[in-house]
Amino acid sequence: MTQRLQGNILTPDGWVRGTIAFDQHILRIDGEVGDPTSNHDDFILPGFIDLHVHGGGGRDFMQAGDAAQTIARLHARHGTTSLLATTMTAPDSDIDRALQAIAAACAQRPTGAARLLGVHLEGPFINPSKLGAQPDHTRVATQQALMRWAALAPIRLVTIAPEVEGHLAIVKALSEAGVKVQIGHSLGSYEDGVAALDQGASGFTHLFNAMTGLHHRAPGMVGAALAHARHAELIPDLLHVHPGAIKVALRAIPGLFCVTDSTAAAGMPDGAYRLGRQTVHKCLGGVRLADGTLAGSALTMDQALRNLVGLGLDLAEASMRVSTHAADYLGERHRGRLATACLADLVVLDRDLRLKRVFVEGEALACSGD
Repeated sequence: MTQRLQGNILTPDGWVRGTIAFDQHILRIDGEVGDPTSNHDDFILPGFIDLHVHGGGGRDFMQAGDAAQTIARLHARHGTTSLLATTMTAPDSDIDRALQAIAAACAQRPTGAARLLGVHLEGPFINPSKLGAQPDHTRVATQQALMRWAALAPIRLVTIAPEVEGHLAIVKALSEAGVKVQIGHSLGSYEDGVAALDQGASGFTHLFNAMTGLHHRAPGMVGAALAHARHAELIPDLLHVHPGAIKVALRAIPGLFCVTDSTAAAGMPDGAYRLGRQTVHKCLGGVRLADGTLAGSALTMDQALRNLVGLGLDLAEASMRVSTHAADYLGERHRGRLATACLADLVVLDRDLRLKRVFVEGEALACSGD
């Protein structure tokens, strides 16, 4: 059944004030090019795409079982129409169980939920001296381990510390196989970062966090990203990264995209939650280990959009940073944009950028504004 919405529609060619018609896919967009600030109509944007999600709604992907459905529904209520299920550094048996459950949710999107595009394997191939909030179950990457896990679930993205011996060869093998590789949880130098990019690494995991920082005589991994990266992910909760550093990254990295790095605490009240095998605490707007270390976030993508606009981005660019750039990075050409034949993943926001409606592949969902 064809559905229609009216408002200020953000297309790849700019704003159109008019009507968008869709079923599972976008059928047509009719209207006139116009400035959305010249009227009081709603904004219609591409659905948000989050490539780094650990949990939400009180559940964590590492819990396996039906956790994936709960998480995908929670984030869909906040406008995320597709996401990557993100694992934690853990014993192999824990990762096995998580991947098997994620694979089932990838194969069949639950009603009322975001589409799971696959897996972001964040660990265990990280530097044990740069764990951040990851538990200490690191290991050196091997082709055998990656092949075994790839047989369990569609692995689309792997975070890796390139300075670990043997990892540059793995970076090359993964990139040649079409898997995105991001540098993260790393004590590597600027030179290590450049070497990994030369071998096919394509991005950086939660830029600035859990990596060597920028110093003018030792540029570090952050320096490699700012000097050379086309893509990197960043957490815009205004806790993980100072607004000034966010603005630096926005100027330096053309395809910078935003992620939530959300935990089970997303969408939940203050309290204790699980992040892999660890307990984390949501309080004062953030999520931390008992020692105060930031441990993911409680961020949702609708708030990420509002934060970007609050930093001074216009709505069109903010939308690209929470949707289009991530889609392009992952090669999802029919997501992240409102154009004929693209999937009908879209959100409707009022003039205060509060969600009014969410559609995933044409399905109307309940949203956080309901």
